[in-house]
Amino acid sequence: MLSVLDLFRIGLGPSSSHTVGPMRIARRFLQEAEKAGKLSQASRVEAVLQGSLALTGVGHGTDKAVILGLIGMQPETADAEEAEQAFRKTVQERRIALMDGPVLDFNPVKDIVFDTETVPELHPNGMTMNLYAGEATASFSRTYFSTGGGFIASKRQLQKPVRKDLVESARGAPYPFNSAAEMLDICARNDWRIDTLILHNEDARRTREKTLKRLDKIADTMMACIDRGLSRKGILPGGLEVARRASGLHEKLRDNPGSNEREQLFDWLNVYAMAVNEENAAGGRVVTAPTNGAAGILPSVLRHYCSEDGQLNRDHARRFLLVAGGIGLLYKQRASISGAEMGCQGEVGVACSMAAAGLAAVWGADAEMCCVAAEIGMEHNLGLTCDPVGGLVQIPCIERNAFGAVKAVNAARLAMQGTGHHKVSLDQVIETMRQTGIDMSSKYKETSTGGLAVNVIAC
Repeated sequence: MLSVLDLFRIGLGPSSSHTVGPMRIARRFLQEAEKAGKLSQASRVEAVLQGSLALTGVGHGTDKAVILGLIGMQPETADAEEAEQAFRKTVQERRIALMDGPVLDFNPVKDIVFDTETVPELHPNGMTMNLYAGEATASFSRTYFSTGGGFIASKRQLQKPVRKDLVESARGAPYPFNSAAEMLDICARNDWRIDTLILHNEDARRTREKTLKRLDKIADTMMACIDRGLSRKGILPGGLEVARRASGLHEKLRDNPGSNEREQLFDWLNVYAMAVNEENAAGGRVVTAPTNGAAGILPSVLRHYCSEDGQLNRDHARRFLLVAGGIGLLYKQRASISGAEMGCQGEVGVACSMAAAGLAAVWGADAEMCCVAAEIGMEHNLGLTCDPVGGLVQIPCIERNAFGAVKAVNAARLAMQGTGHHKVSLDQVIETMRQTGIDMSSKYKETSTGGLAVNVIAC
């Protein structure tokens, strides 16, 4: 099984597939080139972006991510301000110091190619990296794919003869499951909650203490992102002139403490989700949950229902993330969490489903009821398109996260008020999402060639 911690990657905005993934790819390429003995001989490096990476790469900061990866920065540890300075310096000086390699002349306009004509067959987020040693042909070349949520794969990995609807599982998990039905069966046979099952599988990878510590760091990073988003004002970068709204909305909520939770429930969920996604749009530090484009939904629900007086209830936060992560694994393994493959149903829809299950678990739901909540959360996001205006993760992405958080809470409420059984199973809705994503026109899958992206003037 994949680890739930793989779904919650700490990195820089605005996109896990277009920023975090390419940053990791560039770094991995240099590591492989050095291992092959080709890095020290290099006189030029080139990145060729294909498919969705090319079509929306400028607005998603993919060129910046490539440069940061080439100089050795890692998404989880990179500081947003230092990253911006390093990027600007490289562009201005037209020189790049490759990680563990030589310093080369580097022209981003020439050496980062946006190949908008090529759509790779294996995955729409293709990226070919080339090293040259003075010759006209590349001395070292590799093709990779950014498969959503910061996950990356080489061409060789995606061409392996594995079942097409499943990600190849790693060894080690004592209780592997490839479907919700299998997960529920394991829970029923052992009288476990979903978070108990997930922890047993995580124990095979690391100590329980390390897993819990990592979960706490993820939760703290989410809360810190909300706090930054609530405190900052101004205009988001990119040219759309979108103003930050979370800070002003938060001030109104603080100044009106007399309103009860029922009246303000939507307001609080809205403001927390928008705070995160405004930070993401500005290139700040966020947690993929399961992607950057959908990064505001889980933190919003976590903040509102797992904290009191500004302090997280650690037990509730851990359970929320473990159950949400377990549901996210099903989508990653049986379908996709890539907007370039599934549209926004694979990002905001999956995040809504994950948050609904996590919240139901915090409220005491058993494994089957958590799956009902997850199913409801996705069922009403089926067909959701990804059509960002101007190729920026701003319109409709920021508000869409607010809606996703509200839907998640409602899905959990509906599940808790039900019988614990549902006409539509979680496995059925995941398969429906997968089929819908396959049938969906590429115009609506993170290419900005349809929908709002062509009907709204971007400047």
